[in-house]
Amino acid sequence: MGEAIGRVWYEKDGHVARITLNRPDVFNAMDLQTHEELALVWDDFEADDELWVGVLSGAGDRAFSVGQDLKELASRITEGSAGTSSFGSEGKPGWPRLTERFELSKPVIAKVRGYALGGGFELALACDIIVAAEDAVFALPEAQLGLIAGAGGVFRLTRQLPWKTAMGYLLTGRRMPATRAFELGLVNEIVPPEDLDDAVDSWVADLLRSAPLAVRAIKEAAAKSATLPLEEAFSTRYRWEEKRARSADAKEGPVAFAEKRAPRWTGR
Repeated sequence: MGEAIGRVWYEKDGHVARITLNRPDVFNAMDLQTHEELALVWDDFEADDELWVGVLSGAGDRAFSVGQDLKELASRITEGSAGTSSFGSEGKPGWPRLTERFELSKPVIAKVRGYALGGGFELALACDIIVAAEDAVFALPEAQLGLIAGAGGVFRLTRQLPWKTAMGYLLTGRRMPATRAFELGLVNEIVPPEDLDDAVDSWVADLLRSAPLAVRAIKEAAAKSATLPLEEAFSTRYRWEEKRARSADAKEGPVAFAEKRAPRWTGR
């Protein structure tokens, strides 16, 4: 089942949600309407118990997304309606955006072709797995525009890369080709463009072979404990781990292994 909301295409394919930024004529730049539509999609994705994995991509073969629609921003600046902005999207259309959905429990794969710049790169950084075509290019050029990577780029890049490497890209806006992003560990896999669909489907299949509540518990525990001392990480309560521990799937896995059959996950 697929639905073109307007600037976003949203398809439910079994346990998989496929979310596509659908403005290929402007390299999938995100205007305020796009953010509003994406918020509805993420709300539905998290609420639908039958959806276990999300795949985020951009329409066409030129860009995942080049980030904020700068022409719209320039128009709002000229009109005097832009206001000021810094970190986060609270009070703006589409809040909370994916970059601030810290409680989103389900894994999201970024499927990247072409440009992932500015807010587009920040979207990818907020995903759990990035699979990119060899023609993918990443950058945070905000400093060159008098802006700041306020949708988490400043924070996430310095956590996901060595400090000086991240600062080099943040301060200069230099572009990072897919091969370099893979070498640095930002991207999980790079493939020729014609193999991108198959590569993403392979990651989706691997995720679906894992118990959905276990996946959510791992995602939550990894994120929540990232800045905690190890002893405190062990003693912290994790909501999804408590659900997993009490679930039928926690019993199904060992039983299926003993019976030499594939487990039948229910997500409950």
